[in-house]
Amino acid sequence: MKLPGPDHPITIEPNTTRVRVTFNGRIVADSRRALRLKEASYPAVFYIPREDADQALIEKTATSTHCPYKGDASYYSIKTDDKTAADAIWSYETPFPAMKEITGYLAFYPKRVDSITEEPA
Repeated sequence: MKLPGPDHPITIEPNTTRVRVTFNGRIVADSRRALRLKEASYPAVFYIPREDADQALIEKTATSTHCPYKGDASYYSIKTDDKTAADAIWSYETPFPAMKEITGYLAFYPKRVDSITEEPA
């Protein structure tokens, strides 16, 4: 386990806009309670509360990865009537203590969904 610091900063802040994720014409997630995680030089990522996602469209997969700063990530696919976005979502169910704020939140790969948009809250 590594801790965020000057050489690899990670900040988590409440997002002030409404975040909406769509795939195949369906709203997969719609939240006014998203968190914005900025890690080192990577683009910021929205983490959306699980309750703000349409659970009927997501299905857990066997995929998992490990981040030395956040812990083990689980993955989910998005399934609509005729399309699937494989492993389009990741979630840290039990992240390392320094990242506890993202516990159970969902993050979406922008290239595996149709859109991730922000609008005034």
